[in-house]
Amino acid sequence: MDLLQLRYFRTVARFEHISRAAEALRVAQPSVSRTIARLEAELGTPLFDREGRRVRLNQYGTMFLRHVERALSELDDAQRALLDARDRGLGRVSVAAETLLTLTGLLAGFRTDHPRAEVRLFQCTAQEMERRLRGREVDFCLASQPLTGPALASAELFREEVLLAVPLGHRLAGRDGVTIAELAAEPFVTPRPGYWQRALLDRLFAAEGLTPVLSCEGDEPGASGDLIGAGLGIGLVPAMSRELGMRARVDWVRVDAPQCHRVLSLVWRADAYHSEAARRFREFSTARPFLTHFQTERGDERDAVG
Repeated sequence: MDLLQLRYFRTVARFEHISRAAEALRVAQPSVSRTIARLEAELGTPLFDREGRRVRLNQYGTMFLRHVERALSELDDAQRALLDARDRGLGRVSVAAETLLTLTGLLAGFRTDHPRAEVRLFQCTAQEMERRLRGREVDFCLASQPLTGPALASAELFREEVLLAVPLGHRLAGRDGVTIAELAAEPFVTPRPGYWQRALLDRLFAAEGLTPVLSCEGDEPGASGDLIGAGLGIGLVPAMSRELGMRARVDWVRVDAPQCHRVLSLVWRADAYHSEAARRFREFSTARPFLTHFQTERGDERDAVG
């Protein structure tokens, strides 16, 4: 058993598809198949159930994967520690968020204070964040949904109300509040499943025994304001966007429903190696009120914050 076999196995387990794993590894598909077959032969047990090129982890593969991820993560951490010790800079910090707009002001301040730090960013859903944390592909996630997993730690950065944004002239414009039942037939602009706004929308409607009508689904939550302003529908938008002067021309209405808020948290693995850059990023992120990271001198440059 060697490291190549273990890395191939982890990638196949992640995609549960030989061709996609080979593409991610940038090797030929037969090479991946042969490597997995040799590993299973050495272990004396199959790790996957085969369905053509599609494969699924069986109970033995699931058990083995937990140990492989831990072992490879320790080796990756060791390599990072050596690189950081040899480097004159602060090392690298990797951060994931559902929308990169959330990171803009935060990173501007961090880079000003720590210009020698290398920063790498990822945009992904909450499910993908959990996977990247498990694989130690990122140091931190800015999450508006709870992330679960072993050894995860978090710090609350910001808590805010979530408002309903409607186009100017909409029948609900000017209202102080609105119930979920009154929104049953309204088309919603929302990110696709996996993003916090969609999870909140589905949760609020499910509590009333309803299903929201969708007019637009996308992968960039920060674009919701512009789409709502263009008249494509209504949508849930964090109150921060109103406070910072969101670019889109919309009206704001409070939603008369419990739990219509979001909590933004910084999440990391407590058992993972963190470079000096990563440690300083955590200190910087949690040292001041989160909203101050988005304050600018020119209100006309402010945009939606996802």
